Amino acid sequence: MRQRKKTFFGLLVPVVLCLGVPIPTLADTLIVNALLLDGTGSPGQRGSIRIIGDQISDVGNLTARATDTLVDAQGLVLSPGFIDTHSHADEHLLTQRSAAPKITQGITTVVVGQDGSSPYPLKDFFQALEQTPAKINVAAYVGHNTLRDAVMGKGNREEASPLQMQSMASLLGSELNSGAIGLSTGLEYEPGIYSSRAEVLLLAQQTAQRGGRYISHLRSEDRWFEDSIEEIIEIGRVTGMPVQISHIKLAMKRLWGSAPALLKQLDAARAEGVDITADIYPYIFWQSHMMVLLPERDPLDMPAIDLVMRELAPPEGIIFTHFPAEPSYVGKTLMEIAGLRDETPGEAFSQLAQQSIAYEEKTGQPGDSMIGTSMDESDLRDLMAWPHTNICTDGGLQDRHPRGAGSFPRVLGHYARDAELFSLESAVQKMTALPAQHLGMKNRGVIRPGYKADLVLFDPATVIDRATTSEPFLAAVGISDVWVNGTRVMENGRQTEAYPGRVIRRMSTP
Repeated sequence: MRQRKKTFFGLLVPVVLCLGVPIPTLADTLIVNALLLDGTGSPGQRGSIRIIGDQISDVGNLTARATDTLVDAQGLVLSPGFIDTHSHADEHLLTQRSAAPKITQGITTVVVGQDGSSPYPLKDFFQALEQTPAKINVAAYVGHNTLRDAVMGKGNREEASPLQMQSMASLLGSELNSGAIGLSTGLEYEPGIYSSRAEVLLLAQQTAQRGGRYISHLRSEDRWFEDSIEEIIEIGRVTGMPVQISHIKLAMKRLWGSAPALLKQLDAARAEGVDITADIYPYIFWQSHMMVLLPERDPLDMPAIDLVMRELAPPEGIIFTHFPAEPSYVGKTLMEIAGLRDETPGEAFSQLAQQSIAYEEKTGQPGDSMIGTSMDESDLRDLMAWPHTNICTDGGLQDRHPRGAGSFPRVLGHYARDAELFSLESAVQKMTALPAQHLGMKNRGVIRPGYKADLVLFDPATVIDRATTSEPFLAAVGISDVWVNGTRVMENGRQTEAYPGRVIRRMSTP
């Protein structure tokens, strides 16, 4: 037996010749002296992990071998890679393959196609990622709004006819065949806001029949919140498939303090057999477009705008993150802009909304994006602590909301360590095994032999977010090293040149 070197997929690796047949061998990685949090919520254990190829080979008190690449964890926490179940990374991932805001949080897998909008067709998006991989793994839902636009035309505000629903169902089937996890809806956005419950239920049933899942930005997170919760529970009840509430929140003052009642309702649904879960990001302010606050989409409706100012998003808590008609407004609050314009906050909101609409009609590009402060901290904590809530970012790669760069470290550092809302083990579970369970991923999210070697090494004493509304791109600290599919993509806080991310398709084992 003798050794020579051979190139596989562009990598130079040793090859053993045995009976004339080349058998590739890979150098193993042995991570020693780590506090292992396996993702299940169990107490941490001191130990080591051996990685062979893209998998975890052994876990425990391991002895180094001559072929091992040794990594000394120096007592830091080693956990499964974090899974972001609600991400908008698809907007820029093909051009920003390093995915820095994700990797620096310890995120190794993102799930895109959210809020009813997905890359279309998915097979092309997946093919592009496989030809030029990113640093992170990617899974995707198929978006209801995307299907609706394809069938009914962009800007259509009508209810779908039975024939149009069937056409959407046909496209849905094709996207599911491409590997989509399931169906996502954004029922507070165009054009989903114009869909009937019957339309959504039909598509949900088609998804369930193919073994998919359902995730939803609810029809309302404020005015008609109770009806929206009933709708998603009913979808889970009728279809029998898992259903997830996107970025769960109580975004209206009259709802504040009702988190315990909401969780009681969700627990009752689960007791009935409805597999309903939620994801959440750790901030009391969201980011969206101005018109999402006006369901009738009328910027001249001053009574509706007054309700917004009183109940949904106070003017001092509205911060513009995108306003191309007047770029100087970015970073300013509505209160500040109203002062500059010598208008009341309501008048300024109406005028800015009209400017935004005009810009979008002229250019075809979004006319605004804003942060709105409208949640209560105690509700946020109650919802985050629910055993069936996992952590997400709801962020992209150029997100001016701090959630895009800080969500996971904020939970680890602020809520688990400093606020002691739950244990570090529970926090890690909400970022790893629990989201994997919610997505139906069988070989990620837990440190266990045979599982994919997506791993994060972090310092529990220092990990924290740094991103703010004024400096939204500041990277978190305390995340040391990250492995994706067994390859180190961040070493001692610095990104490597490796791009080992994969497409994760439904019912596949990549």
